[in-house]
Amino acid sequence: MAKLKVDGKEIEVPDHFTLLQACEEAGAEVPRFCFHERLSVAGNCRMCLIEVKGGPPKPAASCAMGVRDLRPGPNGEAPEVFTTTPMVKKAREGVMEFLLINHPLDCPICDQGGECDLQDQAMAFGIDSSRYQENKRAVEDKYIGPLVKTVMNRCIHCTRCVRFTTEVAGIAELGLIGRGEDAEITTYLEQAMTSELQGNVVDLCPVGALTSKPFAFTARPWELNKTESIDVMDALGSAIRVDTRGREVMRIMPRVNEDINEEWISDKSRFIWDGLKTQRLDRPYVKKDGRLQPATWGEAFQAIKAAVAKTSGDKIGAIAGDLASVEEMYALKQLIAALDSESIDCRQDGAALDPSLGRASYIFNPTIAGIESADALLIIGSNPRFEASVLNARIRKRYRMGNFPIAVIGEPGELRYEYEYLGAGTETLAELVSGKGKFAATLKKAQRPMILIGQGAIAGEGGAAVLAAAAKLAGAVGAVTAEWNGFAVLHTAASRVGGLDLGFVRVRTASRPPKWLPVPTFSSCSALMRSILPRASLASPSISARTATTARMPPTSSCRAQPTPKSPAPGSTQRVAFRSATAPASLRATRARTGRSSAHSPTFSARSCPLIRLANCARSSMRPTRISQKSTRSRPVTATKLPHSAKKPVRWANPCLRLRSKTSI
Repeated sequence: MAKLKVDGKEIEVPDHFTLLQACEEAGAEVPRFCFHERLSVAGNCRMCLIEVKGGPPKPAASCAMGVRDLRPGPNGEAPEVFTTTPMVKKAREGVMEFLLINHPLDCPICDQGGECDLQDQAMAFGIDSSRYQENKRAVEDKYIGPLVKTVMNRCIHCTRCVRFTTEVAGIAELGLIGRGEDAEITTYLEQAMTSELQGNVVDLCPVGALTSKPFAFTARPWELNKTESIDVMDALGSAIRVDTRGREVMRIMPRVNEDINEEWISDKSRFIWDGLKTQRLDRPYVKKDGRLQPATWGEAFQAIKAAVAKTSGDKIGAIAGDLASVEEMYALKQLIAALDSESIDCRQDGAALDPSLGRASYIFNPTIAGIESADALLIIGSNPRFEASVLNARIRKRYRMGNFPIAVIGEPGELRYEYEYLGAGTETLAELVSGKGKFAATLKKAQRPMILIGQGAIAGEGGAAVLAAAAKLAGAVGAVTAEWNGFAVLHTAASRVGGLDLGFVRVRTASRPPKWLPVPTFSSCSALMRSILPRASLASPSISARTATTARMPPTSSCRAQPTPKSPAPGSTQRVAFRSATAPASLRATRARTGRSSAHSPTFSARSCPLIRLANCARSSMRPTRISQKSTRSRPVTATKLPHSAKKPVRWANPCLRLRSKTSI
């Protein structure tokens, strides 16, 4: 920590802070255009000028000068800086006058109007006139894709967009070329941007040079109602803000959430609102004479009643969608139970996830923010760049910090960071489990290794064996300890974890095996796995088989969705924990029998540890399975058992979600 005075107020800040950050800690307002907390320092705009006591007789750029660069006074006094002196005021007015030399008077027609940093700072720190009478320069607008609109006459060359695409998105698609008045931002060859995060440059641009093309000329910011919400386009649960005018969704913006998305969102989340206006199902349809015909709600329910009356409960089933809310799944589960049926499931892709094994077997245990604490990463059957773009940006952020080896088993692809490609499928994973290969040694040497399993690896007939092998590997390399749980399951569906938490799956018993979704039965663990995985390592909420399938929850109105206090940050799999004001009778009986005060924080024994029971599946041979590449979702084809000598590569598909045009916020 370092001490300094800002406008006479003494503060103590970390010594790695810039003077701009230190001034903000003291409550002083310092204007800026190019500086951003999550990007590297550029020092282009020179708007953040301050005066340093004892320094040179000229203003200093506070964003480019660190606290540790200050010198103490002659008698050891704390360094002192000023933000409101006449010299600082005159310097800022001069810089603002320079910035407005070539800036066009587009405010009445600019989409940035009303939320423009240049407007606000020109009013607060600028002057009311200009001494320049020369003609303004003109820059040709660039085509950088269908999502971002460019009006390059407005650009002030802060280079925020350049630094974002290079540092956060991981691809150098934008750059600054030329010098002086010939300088301009361009994609070099004038091609469309390919990043899945390119829409964030709209938020970063302090002027109207880069704006949202679908949102162009549709609304002004002061016309919109802002509603905080959660993104459902992937399983991260990013914090978003939905701007509406009347009943129409106009745009979607990110909110700051350090534990999940920081302040970025994917393009899928940002621009999905366009699909809310077209091809929407706004009425029920009933099939008549082999064709779907519009019907009223009364006719639809009568058709359902007639169909249910003609059949028995064992022939009725229900599948929950990827965008179904927990309340809807709970109501559907109660309805199917009332019809004397247990054929329910929320795993449409056949993922080998079983809620009876505990939440630790299907959630993102290290949390998204915990990625920055990991020191090695193994990705199995996943492409985070497409499945969870914001999560991939967090992985890249950790990669840029250094000393973070990454390896991939599955389909090779461009992930925006360097990694070691180990192999295509199950044989490579089996070698890692047996301790062979350099990366197995790397994982063992790591203090906090992390194993990320995607849905492409655990979907289908061989998914349970893959998940079990990954669990065994996690125990062998020390990824699951009392202080760290690096076993992470990356989902692609927003409602999948909620369905698993509710137990929205078919009950598996010896007398009544499931008729679909082949999930093998897990037996007791071996002594080896009991010694590998300590019971304290998986102290995360669990849903037992009895609680998940037979416990009766209270009505939906008494269930309140709220984050679990002192729990891992909401991530791709642990977004919301549902608590009940009144515990069900079966749950109260369980508490009385076990002496536990809460069913959400059980103490795991070594025999009941979910990952131990998962890893027990690795005793059986892992059958390589080919995954179809014809659709964006993984669909298992016939499992083919290969001889041990045949080194035929097997690939796992990446179940990337497509933009849905029939999505409701």
